[in-house]
Amino acid sequence: MSKYSLVATGGTFDIIHRGHLTLLSNAFDIADKVIIGITSDELATKKGKIPINNYTQRVENLTSEISKQFPKAIFEISKLENDFGPAVLEKEVQALVVSDETSNQGQNLNDLRAKKSLPPVQIVVVPMFLAKDGTRISSTRIKNSEIDIDGNLLSIDK
Repeated sequence: MSKYSLVATGGTFDIIHRGHLTLLSNAFDIADKVIIGITSDELATKKGKIPINNYTQRVENLTSEISKQFPKAIFEISKLENDFGPAVLEKEVQALVVSDETSNQGQNLNDLRAKKSLPPVQIVVVPMFLAKDGTRISSTRIKNSEIDIDGNLLSIDK
């Protein structure tokens, strides 16, 4: 039996990489079901991100990757139009799974939940999976050909 029946996590999930898989693995390990919020195209733009895949493609890519990597996982995908999505509104959500980079969002979420008379959620912080150079793996670094999806350094001089 899992520690939680329902947890939430989220991201843009533009290029699925080892950091995403580490976050998801932790979420699936502690919960019976995971709500995965995926940033809408509009919210990504508002946050200054330029995804190479549109929302529909990102959902398809993530769903496919989860079915390969975590075939027994039970999850639901939710479109994020703001920073929290269903984690704010669903009373049944017991925890928010975040990377250490976004751990400060936990208090903001619990403040919003309190305003809606919902119980606070636990904040589960997953250490970021770092690239071989000791810095974070990101879709931007992959798009810039600095690293691959596993965090291996790529030669810029190819």
